[in-house]
Amino acid sequence: MLIGELSRRTGVNSRLLRYYEAQGLLTAARGPNGYRHYDEDSVVVVTQIRALLRAGLSTEVIRTVLPCARGEQPVLHWCAELREILGGELSAMEERIDALERSRGKLAGLLDGA
Repeated sequence: MLIGELSRRTGVNSRLLRYYEAQGLLTAARGPNGYRHYDEDSVVVVTQIRALLRAGLSTEVIRTVLPCARGEQPVLHWCAELREILGGELSAMEERIDALERSRGKLAGLLDGA
């Protein structure tokens, strides 16, 4: 399928699909005319990428996790080091949340004093 059809089937615009390809998350064959051609599995891969992005993972981490994803939800097959990678991402996210909560408290204090 061409990039336009993949875009229609996934709801992801063509520019973003090209970005996923540049990040090594999605692969496409090139026809003699230079057009990208995606196989049927690409629909599931794009759905997996979107789900992993919604979980707060970066494209760099997704590149590592994606080979372990199964199905559209996705369900993760616990490949080597996957638990460690996701555990590290969760810890980093919790640290960012803690920092934001501290900042929110300080800002609220400033507003209360006004």
